[in-house]
Amino acid sequence: MTRQPRRIHAIRALFALTVVLASVLGALPAHAVSYDPITGTGSTWSQNALDQWRKNVASNYGMTVNYSGVGSSAGRRDFVAGNVDFAVSEIPFQTHPEDNSAPEIPSRGYAYMPIVAGGSSFMYNLKIGGVRVSNLRLSGAVITKIFTGVITKWNDPAIQTDNPGLAMPDKGIVPVVRSDGSGSTAQFTLWMSKQHPALWSAFCAKVGRTSCGLTSQYPTFGNAKAQSGSSGVAGYVSQDYGEGAITYVEYSYALEAGFPVAKVLNAAGYYVEPTADSVAVALLQAQIKTDVAPTSPDYLTQVLDGVYNNADARSYPLSSYSYMIVPTAVGGVFTEKKGLTLGAFANYMLCEGQQQAEALGYSPLPMNLVLAGFDQIKRVPGADVSGVDINKCNNPTFKPGDSPSSNQLAAAAAQPAECDKVGTAQCTTGTGGAPADTPTSGTGTGGTAASGDPAADAAAAAAGTGAVDTAVYDENGALISGGTAGGAAGVSGTAVASPFTLAEAGWGSQQAVMLFAGILLIGAAVLPPVLWRRLKPLVAKAGRK
Repeated sequence: MTRQPRRIHAIRALFALTVVLASVLGALPAHAVSYDPITGTGSTWSQNALDQWRKNVASNYGMTVNYSGVGSSAGRRDFVAGNVDFAVSEIPFQTHPEDNSAPEIPSRGYAYMPIVAGGSSFMYNLKIGGVRVSNLRLSGAVITKIFTGVITKWNDPAIQTDNPGLAMPDKGIVPVVRSDGSGSTAQFTLWMSKQHPALWSAFCAKVGRTSCGLTSQYPTFGNAKAQSGSSGVAGYVSQDYGEGAITYVEYSYALEAGFPVAKVLNAAGYYVEPTADSVAVALLQAQIKTDVAPTSPDYLTQVLDGVYNNADARSYPLSSYSYMIVPTAVGGVFTEKKGLTLGAFANYMLCEGQQQAEALGYSPLPMNLVLAGFDQIKRVPGADVSGVDINKCNNPTFKPGDSPSSNQLAAAAAQPAECDKVGTAQCTTGTGGAPADTPTSGTGTGGTAASGDPAADAAAAAAGTGAVDTAVYDENGALISGGTAGGAAGVSGTAVASPFTLAEAGWGSQQAVMLFAGILLIGAAVLPPVLWRRLKPLVAKAGRK
């Protein structure tokens, strides 16, 4: 037999082996557990994370999780009606909705389960001399005045005080708000009502609201534009016609759109970006209602007053987290068999899924919230709780043996750059999905020097009279050497999580064996005859098996 027929014979043997392997693997179930599909609706704030997690569990576990981001208010109503298996919202059920709709009182038992943390950001589209601005700074009072129609121009003195390094343009501001009932609006309006009550109350009276604390329905006013969903408001701002616009939206959407977000002045006197680290630090001061029974409607709901006023220089003031509302009793479309799927999906989100939170523009949950979430999974009918083990939870904020109050991200978070301090000439580094520097266009002057008291400087800036340093930082100085606290300079464009393991990418043992067989097949065609003769007995033996 010549060498060529021998090689062909060997190739055929390898091919036969490949077919056998494929048939054997194909006969085995791809997944050990059969999961019924589940469906949920609600928040767009956390939708980017949910969509990624749904893809992961579909490829890794054969799990079908359907989700529609229709807004938190609509999601809660769907849950009350029994039309979905779960809902996602940033705020609890409302017994007295501000739009005079029916009270949100589910007929079946339910529980709130934290799923992901993040920062409500202020994404904007602004240019100076044709160059996109990526380092805007805003105090809380200025933000509130923009979204209540008090400040209408980008060159308003209060905005210029926040941004002494920029020559703010004489251009109108277009606030973009949500047209649908949303948790994003609720979180933002709650913050304004707590931090700037006089401004918010005056605005509410002006637009005809008799009382106006937290609201899911943003009042229309002036030249504000209303858009549906997080993608709607972010989409408006990111268009060419959106130049001059600013909106409130989850940080993830700014990363996805490739646009910057404003650094917000915190209680320590630093302008901070809503990165995973700054959110983790801020939420160290969150109060979680665990002093009531787990069956209480308020159990695990968040009280954020301490977050808004966190004195840590690294914290982002508008930090919070999102809830999944899970059933604790069978009812509506929810069955006990679906509970098996819901419990497994919830366990994945709290642990493995948190690995991707930062890359997607969120902040992973700390251990105390994961533990509380585990308690809620145990209340879901049909959920398999045998794998609910904190020591097996692959979450980046803690490791086995850590205290429930610890947070690895917060502990490692860097201090903000000195050029982010109130009264400085301003960092040039970009933010959000626009990490490119913004050249200095202002003079660095326009006020008095900082007092040296961060709290006083922060209060002065919040009132629109903040002090600014007369010094101008050069390109090689401290202005850009520190960067942003836990900045996202390496993240831009579409917010797609990078794979962490082959398993997360949907790569299992079946694919690995098939790849190995394919490599053997290629080797048969290209290996020298001498080497092939040495491998032939092994291949023949495998073929006989």
